[in-house]
Amino acid sequence: MFTIGEVAEIMGISTHTLRYYEKENIIVPVRDDNGDRRYDDSHLKWLQFVIKLKETQMPIAKIKAYASLALEGEHTTQERLKLLEEHKDSIKKQIRTLQAADEMLEHKIAVYKDFISERD
Repeated sequence: MFTIGEVAEIMGISTHTLRYYEKENIIVPVRDDNGDRRYDDSHLKWLQFVIKLKETQMPIAKIKAYASLALEGEHTTQERLKLLEEHKDSIKKQIRTLQAADEMLEHKIAVYKDFISERD
C-alpha cells in the first residue's frame, strides 16, 4: 500500500491532483484506521490510464463519466467501449492535425534555412 505522497511521486502528479480525482470520484482510495488514504497496485494502474487519457486531451468530464461507468460494473461495458472508441477517433484527429502542422513547420524551417544560407 502506498501513501498519497508516494503515489504522487511515483506518478509524477501532485497530491492536490490526487485529492481532486478523489473528490470527482475518478479514484477511490482505501482509508486506513487513521483515515489516511492508501493506494494499491490497482490504483496505480488506474491512475496510469487516467493520466494517459488526460495527456491525450480527454476532458475531465468524460474521464469522470468513464470512471463512474467502471464503478457501476460489467453491465456498462458497451458504454465504456463507446467512450474509448470516440476518444481514439479524437486522438487520430489530433495526430493528423499535428502531422499537418509538422509538415508546415518543416517547410517554413527549410525556407528560413535557404534564406539564411543565401545571405551568407
